[in-house]
Amino acid sequence: MVDNKQQLLLYNQRTHSYLTKIILGGITMSEQPVGPLTPKGKALPPSRVSLDGKYTSLVPLDVSHADALFEHLGGEEHGHLWTYMFGGPYLDQDDWRETQKVWSKREDTIFFTVLSGPREDPQSEPVGQMSYLNIVPDQRRIEIGSVILGGKLKQTRAATEAFYLLIKHAFEELGYLRVEWKANHLNKPSLSAAERLGFVFEGIFRKHMVLKGRRRDTAWFSITDDEWPLVKKAFEEWLSEDNFDENGKQIKALKSIRQALQEEQK
Repeated sequence: MVDNKQQLLLYNQRTHSYLTKIILGGITMSEQPVGPLTPKGKALPPSRVSLDGKYTSLVPLDVSHADALFEHLGGEEHGHLWTYMFGGPYLDQDDWRETQKVWSKREDTIFFTVLSGPREDPQSEPVGQMSYLNIVPDQRRIEIGSVILGGKLKQTRAATEAFYLLIKHAFEELGYLRVEWKANHLNKPSLSAAERLGFVFEGIFRKHMVLKGRRRDTAWFSITDDEWPLVKKAFEEWLSEDNFDENGKQIKALKSIRQALQEEQK
């Protein structure tokens, strides 16, 4: 006959066994599989801070940037930049200024102005915009979006470094576990950019939203915290001066560097 002490001991042993399985084995008390425990810590909401690199700086959007940005992003000649964006095109400079004023004060989306060079360089000027949006600190995920770059940034080290700075800040300073990228599935440049930068394609959300009166299917991409160290190393190798010849042409493509690093890990 089992006495109370034996019952208590048996109960404690079973409880310890179950807890061990939960912590180490990734299952529940009913033997159902669950995901790994989340690393300790909290994600922070992004604030309006400047992010500085070697080739560019990201500074909090300010209405004082509006006129310079309009030269690179506004007017009829830049209308094609806004085809897949939620707003725009912006043909009137006064309308653009008002829009920038509103964007600079938003709390749900944190806009940055991309400079053509480091902010301490007097020749640097506002030439593009990026933002953090869909910010969910409790779930430790955040999206990079509302990206619109003037021609002066196309295929430059500054543009690539700007993305690097935003992603790095999200993972290393703010504590996010997932950085997202979403794009209209017809926006081929955005899809290519996501894959080049190291985002992993996750699938298509069909009829995800209506944009400017048209149905939009949305492609989803992400980088997770466990993927970030390798993605970061690839960024840093690509941005190194050793990766460019005397004419400023890249020697190794970013994607090739990342693939080589992945092979080394196997």
